[in-house]
Amino acid sequence: MNNDIFKRLFEVIGERKKASPESSYVAKLMHRGTEKINSKITEEAGEVCEAALEDDKEHLVYEICDLLFHTFVLASHKDIVIDDIKAEFERRFGTSGLAEKAGRDKNESE
Repeated sequence: MNNDIFKRLFEVIGERKKASPESSYVAKLMHRGTEKINSKITEEAGEVCEAALEDDKEHLVYEICDLLFHTFVLASHKDIVIDDIKAEFERRFGTSGLAEKAGRDKNESE
C-alpha cells in the first residue's frame, strides 16, 4: 500500500477527473474550468489567512488542507502530477529563499 497521502490524493483526483460532473465535486470543478478552480483557490487562501489570525490550530490545519486540495485539483487539471511538484521542491531544497528570489529577479530583467 502506498503511504504517501499526497500521491494517493492525486490518484483519486485523477480518477475523479474522468467522472461525470453530476457525480463528483472534482469533475464538476474541472468541467467548469480554470477560472472556477482559481476562484476556489482564492477563496480557500482567504480562509487560511483568516484562520491564521485565530488561536485555533485545528481550524488553520483544516483550512490549509482545503487550500492544498483545491491547488492539487488545479495541478491535475493542468496535467501536473505530484512528482512534478516534488521535483521542483527537490530542485529548490537547500537554496536560500533570498538567493532563489534574486535569481528569479535577475532572469526577469534580462
